[in-house]
Amino acid sequence: MTTLFEHHRPILVGIDGSAAALAAVRWAAKEASARKLPLTLVHLQPDPVSRYHDETVAAAMRPALREQAGKWLNEAVVAARAEAPDLNPSVELRDAEVVAALVEMSADAAMIVLGARGIGGFTGMLVGSTANSVVAGAACPVTVVRTPQLGPAKAAGPVVVGVDGSPASEAAIKFAFEEASLRGAALIAVHTWTEVYLDPELNVDRIAFDTTFLEERERELLAQRLAGWQEKYPDVPVTRVVTKGRPVRALLDYDEQAQLIVVGSRGLGGYHGMLLGSTSQALMHYTQTPLAVVRP
Repeated sequence: MTTLFEHHRPILVGIDGSAAALAAVRWAAKEASARKLPLTLVHLQPDPVSRYHDETVAAAMRPALREQAGKWLNEAVVAARAEAPDLNPSVELRDAEVVAALVEMSADAAMIVLGARGIGGFTGMLVGSTANSVVAGAACPVTVVRTPQLGPAKAAGPVVVGVDGSPASEAAIKFAFEEASLRGAALIAVHTWTEVYLDPELNVDRIAFDTTFLEERERELLAQRLAGWQEKYPDVPVTRVVTKGRPVRALLDYDEQAQLIVVGSRGLGGYHGMLLGSTSQALMHYTQTPLAVVRP
């Protein structure tokens, strides 16, 4: 069966000494073990000159920063092995800017996993342009882990995927089916629609659609998008959800029960805006569930 992952490509985890990074390590260790993929723990240390603007100060700090980074990486190795004893994680310590290095490394990675909040080199990783740049530039799926540990109910919960018919949505569907099959989980496919379309070029504020026709068409669209994947993954129970409203709110409705939420990096405009960049951005800030953002 075709998979998004090649077995020689590692899952990369960003390490910075934070509790969120260790949560990401634990999640990634389980993922790597289940997929039989290598796990690489990486700390990226920007040159301290960029922070202190003084070479003398930077030169004095570099040894201490590298020593601290080594301790963080060792802690991450211990956490990974505790979660998946069969793993032998590799570690990398690079002097590099965070976004540029992660995007570069993503070309040879199966997945990048990041904690939602960090310290040091990864401070603000998921706030503003830094997060957007990683997700937009990465050549592989990026999973964001916020909750330190999933409770029993969430750990046994469904995988939830946002669907809108865009190329990114198709990649997200594939990823979500793989994850659900791997985890022995059910899959909930969520598609939203709205009866209002805004068209600033025509200076038309509100255009009301025939909602009965529109809802039926959206149900058919969702069924078409899922049909082939359900045949490939007959072991995955699927629930289709078509609802009127905004995509972020619709997906967050499953935040308490889902073990993983999957969206595309960007989607269609207009009333099909399930996977617009703003949707994935908003979910990164608000969901407590591990969030996978998948590029087409």
